Amino acid sequence: MLTNPSALLVRNLEQVENQSVMLLNIEADGLGQSLTQSCAKVAALALDFNHFQAQPSNQSGFRCEFGYQWSKDEKFDVVVVYFPKAKALAPYLFAMAAWHLREGGTLLITGENKGGIKSVDKLLGNAFSGTSKIDNARHCLLYSATLLQETNKPNPEDWVSRYQLSLPGGDIQICNMVGVFSDKQLDQGTALLLENLPQLEGRVLDFGCGAGVIAMALMQKNPELQLECVDINAMALLSCELSLKANGMKAKVYASDGLSQTQGLFDAIVSNPPFHDGLSSTTDIATRFVVDSYQQLVKGGHWQIVANRHLPYSDTIARVFGEVNTLAENNKYKVYTNKKH
Repeated sequence: MLTNPSALLVRNLEQVENQSVMLLNIEADGLGQSLTQSCAKVAALALDFNHFQAQPSNQSGFRCEFGYQWSKDEKFDVVVVYFPKAKALAPYLFAMAAWHLREGGTLLITGENKGGIKSVDKLLGNAFSGTSKIDNARHCLLYSATLLQETNKPNPEDWVSRYQLSLPGGDIQICNMVGVFSDKQLDQGTALLLENLPQLEGRVLDFGCGAGVIAMALMQKNPELQLECVDINAMALLSCELSLKANGMKAKVYASDGLSQTQGLFDAIVSNPPFHDGLSSTTDIATRFVVDSYQQLVKGGHWQIVANRHLPYSDTIARVFGEVNTLAENNKYKVYTNKKH
C-alpha cells in the first residue's frame, strides 16, 4: 500500500523511468522497491526511523539508509523530495537534493495539500528553476524543478539554531536542527517538567529526546548518570548529539521506534513524549509508551513525564501503574510521576 504522495508519483511514472533516482524523506511504504522495476537505480534516505524500518532489506537496485544525510557523495538524474511535515525542514532537503543532482537534473516534490507544499517556491532556494505543477490528485500535489547549477555539499551545522537556557546549575547551550520540535526556545511543557525534575541515579532513559534539553538538565543535576537518549527523528538525534558536545556532556544517543530498540531495564524514564503521527495526533503512541515504560523499569524505578492536559494519559497510567500521581500542572500541561511497585 502506497501513501498518497507516493501514489501521485506512480501516477506520473514517466518522470522517473529509466533514470537514477533518489528519494529524500521517504515515507513508510514500498515505493522505493517498486521503482526498481522501471528505474536504473533507486536510493532512499529516511529521516524517520519508523519509515526506515518499513522498507524491505536492501535489494538489487534499491538501497535505503536512515539519517540526516546520505553516506555517499553520489549524483542522480532525479531527486524526489517528500515535502516534510515540519515546513522549516524543506530548505534543508532542497539543499540536499541540489547536492545529489547532476547539473540539469530534475527535482520532484510531492506532498499533501494541507502540509504546506503550496509554499514550495518560497523555500526552494537559488539553485533551481521555478517550479511547474505536474499533477494534483489524492489531496496531494506534484511539482518539478530543474537544477540550474551544481552546489556545495550542505554542512548540517549551518542549519542549527542555538540558544542559551538558564538552569539552576548554570547556563547550557541548546542546538536545534531545522524541523526539530521547539527549535527557537524552550516549549512550555518541557519548562514545567524541568521545574520539577527529580534527583536520579543509575541508568536513565530520555525518551523522545529532541534537541536534548531534558538530557542536559539531568546530566547537570547528576553528571554520573548512565543516560540514554532515543528519538525516531534523525534531525532530533543530531541535535541532541550537538547539544551534548556543546556542553561537554556524554550520553548514548540512538534511534528507537518507541522503546523497541532499547535493551534491558532502566532506573528511571523521563520524557516529554511525542503524540503526533504525521499530521494528526494519536493516543496510540501515548498508550504504548506507558505500557512499554512500565515493562522496562526496575522495581522501584521512577517514571516522570509532562503531557498536554487534553491527552488521555490518566486512565492508561492508572491501569498500568495502579495509580496516578500529578506532581505539577498549569492550564495546559500536567507532570505525572510514578514508581514501579
